[in-house]
Amino acid sequence: QVQLVESGGGLGQPGESLRLSCAASGNTLRINTMGWYRQAPGKQRELVATITNGERTNVADSVKGRFTISRDNANTTVYLQMNSLKPEDTAVYYCYVKLFVYEYWGQGTQVTVSS
Repeated sequence: QVQLVESGGGLGQPGESLRLSCAASGNTLRINTMGWYRQAPGKQRELVATITNGERTNVADSVKGRFTISRDNANTTVYLQMNSLKPEDTAVYYCYVKLFVYEYWGQGTQVTVSS
């Protein structure tokens, strides 16, 4: 079992930056992938970015060049630095962890981009 605690998010204006963090606890030694998904109202949940324990990243085209994913050396915390925010980035952001074939999700944190 893995428990996820998200922090960060909130309200930002277009062009501003926000940072999300997600701390994993429990059976973290065998986590191989961590990342973020998001779901906007009326839309399906979509990939934002993931990072493997080999530092391989997968970033959605819609945020490439603006968002950066990283993780700490202990591979227990994943970060999402969001720069140049746009109104279309407004969504609930979910932390994601994959351990073998098992997937775990955070409860979600709201990000709202509005002037």
